Amino acid sequence: AYDYKLHFSTGRWAAEWTLRERAITPGATVLESRRGSTGSENNPWFMVTRAGTDEERGPAWIGALAWSGSWRLNFNQDVTGRVRIVGGYNPFDFAYRLQPGGKLETPIFYVGFSDAGKGGASRIFHRFQREEVLPKHGGRLPLRKVLYNSWEATEFDVNEAGQIALAERAATLGVERFVMDGGWFGGRNSDRAGLGDWSVNRTKFPNGLTPLIDKVKSLGMDFGLWVEPEMINADSDLYRAHPDWVMQFKGRPRSEGRNQLVLNLARTDVRDYMLATLDGLLKNNDIAFLKWDYNRNWSEPGWPNADVADQQAIYVAYVRNLYWILDELRKRHPGVEIESCSGGGGRIDMGIMARTDQMWPSDNTDPLDRMQIQDGYTQAYTPATMMAWVTDSPHWVNKRQTTLAFRFLSAMQGGLGIGTNLNKWQDIDFTIARAYVAAYKRIRATVQQGDLYRLNRPDDADPRWTNLYVSADRKQAALFTLVANTHKLDVMPAIALTGLDPNAQYRIESMDGQTLPATVPPVASGAYWMRHGLDVTLRGDFQGVGVILTRR
Repeated sequence: AYDYKLHFSTGRWAAEWTLRERAITPGATVLESRRGSTGSENNPWFMVTRAGTDEERGPAWIGALAWSGSWRLNFNQDVTGRVRIVGGYNPFDFAYRLQPGGKLETPIFYVGFSDAGKGGASRIFHRFQREEVLPKHGGRLPLRKVLYNSWEATEFDVNEAGQIALAERAATLGVERFVMDGGWFGGRNSDRAGLGDWSVNRTKFPNGLTPLIDKVKSLGMDFGLWVEPEMINADSDLYRAHPDWVMQFKGRPRSEGRNQLVLNLARTDVRDYMLATLDGLLKNNDIAFLKWDYNRNWSEPGWPNADVADQQAIYVAYVRNLYWILDELRKRHPGVEIESCSGGGGRIDMGIMARTDQMWPSDNTDPLDRMQIQDGYTQAYTPATMMAWVTDSPHWVNKRQTTLAFRFLSAMQGGLGIGTNLNKWQDIDFTIARAYVAAYKRIRATVQQGDLYRLNRPDDADPRWTNLYVSADRKQAALFTLVANTHKLDVMPAIALTGLDPNAQYRIESMDGQTLPATVPPVASGAYWMRHGLDVTLRGDFQGVGVILTRR
């Protein structure tokens, strides 16, 4: 028998991207989603390794389905010991009748190989996504802008004056994009009403969005907006006009999740309405960014106005129409960037990734939890897509208290966002944040589009999370090392870097401008940093250090 091992991720809301592994043996291992979309329970990526493969050595195969609907991956070992992997549409509740001359296009199945371990497989997949999958703007892949999102500060209680006040504070930090979250449209004063009515709430914004957008732009930022176009509340003008547009079975209750129903996007009239609504929103307002949310699963995947033999095609037609809308919006508004969000990190896959610019990995933004979440995410998906926010402490998920510096060092390892309530900040908070935002702008190209080396996960030998990002030309590297807690004056080993030019000299500096320990030389060769390493011992709880290495 061969010694193949399967690696994948499982999860739930606020705990996405938990890494799992198991031996591949005779008898199938099945990963799947039956929910109508990809989801956090299982994500449609995998890695297969052999005995002896570790982070940087040994064979590793990596793969993923490029499909945002129900899916299935099957892993088995046949009678000869070979591993067989089959992936595609989930056959559960599925049939697709082909008319004469018709066709059914199966999902793309991407697979890669590296003999440089799990990290090597991840880097190959990351590079492929950046070069071949992600949308280009003007022929190139743009860097993620530093954004501020107003949700945690205001939730549904948005208005022109309050958003302008937050925008003014955000601009002083060096933020480049201001995003207003839910509450701006229809009767959206809670999660019980308004979805489907994508017109500006004139009570909150008597003059529309233009005064707010103009102010945001005058502050040197562009403007973004939250939408959830695939969903509808029963308390909405759209539902009252078109109750038949909801996904449903005749004669059965229309069960709600998060007080909302799912629009049947498989219908051409729903598809066309949704495109027209979003196109109008972008035409009539200077919007540079959409945070596109999708907050519930399917429960009654019915399509009553379709022929009985065609109703199960909803699993394909819905997703194809979603892709069509995204593609058409990009054609009509080529400058607009889109973030895929789904009850946290639900709908993330290489199908939606081909049509959106960035992903929301989890609603859980606790900086320590995020180290595990981001580690799981980047097994398959590039940091160029991974948004990470600095939010308030104590954190709402687990009441953990952390310093602002620790929160920044966690969030700077993807696309940096800030979601704190800036109205409660002190002067020292603004000073700290400005320094880290400035440092992030220096390294963001390396973090987002360089090579990621996962140097350490916490274990008995070393309690730190340590990640290294190296630019493609090896001129710059950014190292982050964070620890949850320390004990008994335990010795921490020197951090051996990798991926540098061994013959070049690199100058080292901390991201926050603080002096590094005397044991760290200010300049040393790449060979020194990779063989001797960086000697940084952390003491205390929730401590971290970020350093920048620059080739001279």
